[in-house]
Amino acid sequence: MQAKNLTNGRRGQVDVVILCGGLGSRLAGIVNDRPKPMAQIDQQPFLDILIDYFSGFGFRRFVLCAGHRSEVIQEHYSRRSDLLEFIVSNEPFPLGTAGAVKNAEVLLKSDSFLVTNGDSFCPADLTEFYDFHSAKQALMSMTVVESEDTQDSGSVTIDDYRKIVGFQEKERKHAGRYVNAGIYLFQREILSLIPAGMKYSLEYDLFPKLVAKGAFAFVTSGPLIDIGTPERYESAKDFFYKHSAGYAEASFAVASCVRERRN
Repeated sequence: MQAKNLTNGRRGQVDVVILCGGLGSRLAGIVNDRPKPMAQIDQQPFLDILIDYFSGFGFRRFVLCAGHRSEVIQEHYSRRSDLLEFIVSNEPFPLGTAGAVKNAEVLLKSDSFLVTNGDSFCPADLTEFYDFHSAKQALMSMTVVESEDTQDSGSVTIDDYRKIVGFQEKERKHAGRYVNAGIYLFQREILSLIPAGMKYSLEYDLFPKLVAKGAFAFVTSGPLIDIGTPERYESAKDFFYKHSAGYAEASFAVASCVRERRN
């Protein structure tokens, strides 16, 4: 699958907000000179892999919510020369996942925008995700994957119409539940629900409020990969090593496989 087959004029106008301001304390012994999303995967930052994947679906404008060691992100993306636009939103102090999005509000241009974690990767079909969100006329849409283990991830309960009816954050194991895959589509009015200038969480503070306001789950088959611990970081290296032809090309191939399984 080539990038040009995924490019869409509407998606090109949709901002992508990437959360990359966390301390990454669990990786401190391995990655201590840069923010966690800048951890190296075969001599390139993990964040570059995410951006290449999203740009393959036609997204062109990226707002990078930075905090810890933000100067590393600023320097790297000031030197990246391609047709993408990068804007760094610096947190004055740790604001949490929702607070970081609110802090970037003045930088956003689009009425709907993508938000994604900067330390995880899920090869969701972003074309279908965007169309799903538009068809549902949702205030918020979330990618989810089915998992028997929700112990270290937020689980999501959905009904037959893919409407989200409940969130359970990092609780004990439950079989047959859906896990938050860390990619969201927001309508701009969501920002009015987030207080400015204070620490606020997407998972714990904002999402429970959205259950009654029109939140939907886009189910994808995964896999869900993150670099939050040394073990997972090594697993991520192995995953991307298998796609040695190139990460962007591999991402397009994964998206193609997702689409073929659904058809």
